[in-house]
Amino acid sequence: MDDHEVVRRGVAALLSSEEDIEIVGEAGTADHALARIPAARPHVAVLDVRLPDGDGVTVCREIRSRMPEVACLMLTSFDDEDALFDAVMAGAAGYVLKQIHGSDLVGAVRTVASGQSLLDPRSTARMLQRIRERQERKDPLQALSDQERQILQLIGEGLTNRQIGERMYLAEKTVKNYVSNLFAKLGMNRRTQAAAYAAQLKAEAPKTDRRER
Repeated sequence: MDDHEVVRRGVAALLSSEEDIEIVGEAGTADHALARIPAARPHVAVLDVRLPDGDGVTVCREIRSRMPEVACLMLTSFDDEDALFDAVMAGAAGYVLKQIHGSDLVGAVRTVASGQSLLDPRSTARMLQRIRERQERKDPLQALSDQERQILQLIGEGLTNRQIGERMYLAEKTVKNYVSNLFAKLGMNRRTQAAAYAAQLKAEAPKTDRRER
C-alpha cells in the first residue's frame, strides 16, 4: 500500500517477480487498504507510513487488531524515529526505508512472512528507551530513589526539612538536596504540591491493597 502509484506498482512488480510471492491486492489510501486487506487476507501487508487520508501506522493497528495473523511491514522514505516507535507499538513486524535495495525488500517480506521481526538493533534500543521514558512519565515514582520516596512521604505528613533530617538521621542540607531532586523529578516547584501529591498517594494506597487481596 503506497500513495505514489509509480512506487506502489514498482514494489508490486518487484515482489510478484518472485516465484514464492503472490500479490493479492494494492491500495493507494488508508480507507482502501482497510477495505482490501480483510478481503484479500494476505500473509504480509506492506504499508507506507504516510498516506493522503491517514497513515500506515493506523492501518497497521486496525489490521493487527482484526487480523493478528497478518504481518505488517512498514515502508517509508525517511528514517523517522517517532514513526518507528508508533509502528512497532501498533504491532508492525518490520520497518524499512524506500531506499532499500530490491533484493533486501524481498528478503524483508520473506522474513516477516516467516513470523520473524525485522528491526535494526539500534532502532530497537531507541524504541525500548522511549517505552521506559513513557512508563516513567505514567508513574513518576519510578524515577525516585528509596530515600526520595521516604522523604516525599514525610513531606506529606507535614514535616520540615529539619524534622525529616532528625527522623532519617540526615543533615538538614542533605535533606534539602533530596527535596530539590525529587521536586525536579516530579515536575514540581512548591512544597505544598509535593505534600498534596503524597497525601493523594496515601489515600489511594488502601484501595490498591484491597484490590490485591
